[in-house]
Amino acid sequence: MMSRPSAAPPSPRRSLEGFLRTGYLIHDVSRLRRQLYDHRSRHLGITRAQWWVLFNVARFGDTPVTQSELAQMLEMGSASTGELLRRLERSGFVRRQTLAGDRRSKQVLIAERGREVLGNMRDVARSSHDAIMAGISESEQALLNDVLARMKANLAAQVAPVPDEPELAPAARRAESAAEALAS
Repeated sequence: MMSRPSAAPPSPRRSLEGFLRTGYLIHDVSRLRRQLYDHRSRHLGITRAQWWVLFNVARFGDTPVTQSELAQMLEMGSASTGELLRRLERSGFVRRQTLAGDRRSKQVLIAERGREVLGNMRDVARSSHDAIMAGISESEQALLNDVLARMKANLAAQVAPVPDEPELAPAARRAESAAEALAS
């Protein structure tokens, strides 16, 4: 009697184990990366959540951003965004001003102290990035960035806004333009 050749095991790409491993690694790298940033930036007196808000306010440069635009861009609730901005304002990192003609609306600008802490945070980010990427070649880093960008595009296509939902793009486009201006 002839024995049949055994079937090849499923490729890691198609097996449930492969799917879970990829998701676990992405999640775990992100978690450990956040812990490293928190540890290295503790001395600056700003939380990661506050830093994220501050960074996004800074992306607009000297152009004020409304609190509601910022909340939409960060995909946060108005109350949560307002509380983070209150703490940032109390610490002198941002300035809020009432929008002319609408006392309920606030515009947000980065303050000088905010610019200083962002400079320090950039140093933390650079040194943390270098530590994270130690032993990974530039070509491997480029490949990683390419793969992650494609994964992000695939995910974005799956969760694209429904036509009836408000578009978040205008604030994001303004921030993108401001970020490019900051980088140059």
